[in-house]
Amino acid sequence: MTEGLRERKKRQTRQHISDVATGLFLARGFDAVTVAEIAEAAEVSVNTVYNYFPAKEDLFFDRSKGIVDRLARFVRGRAVGESAAAAVLRELRDEVEAVSPRVGLVEGYDRFMRVVHGASALKARLWYMQQETHANLEETLREETGAAAGDPLPGLMAGQIGWVHESLMSWIAHEMIEGRKSVEVSREALALLDEMEELLGEKVLNYAVRAAG
Repeated sequence: MTEGLRERKKRQTRQHISDVATGLFLARGFDAVTVAEIAEAAEVSVNTVYNYFPAKEDLFFDRSKGIVDRLARFVRGRAVGESAAAAVLRELRDEVEAVSPRVGLVEGYDRFMRVVHGASALKARLWYMQQETHANLEETLREETGAAAGDPLPGLMAGQIGWVHESLMSWIAHEMIEGRKSVEVSREALALLDEMEELLGEKVLNYAVRAAG
């Protein structure tokens, strides 16, 4: 459907507020910036900011919906004959090889993560997002395999697959904070993914293989 004028204006306003807030957070830190200052800099009211972003943390993690559904989306899109873990590993390798911002391989990611590490509220929100990611992945695995509600296996498998993603992201963040080049980190991240795949057991690597038809 074609985006209407009102919808486009709302989207542009939301993006403008988010961009202004991000600039202030990166320059001064999360805790040092108030919502009132963001509203003033964006030339909107405080109520307008809260209409688009219910909490201050939402301004920083503006694209959290795409993040928390990320692994579940990879699994739902797996190919015939491909397991859940194999699909996630493939998608992550593709992003690492492409030196993608989606895995933090972009200039400025070090500044982003420094802001996170410097604010307890952001670290708490990041932890919460990781729990949401796990819950979404577990539910997807349960649906894809037809597992019963009380079956613990989808949750256990989600934990193993999620470990790969969290470990990769944590390692990349550390290396970028150390001031390394994205291309260099990308090459080593591919080797790290190979090592993590070797650490996963056959039961994990062969779980939720998509059947033909």
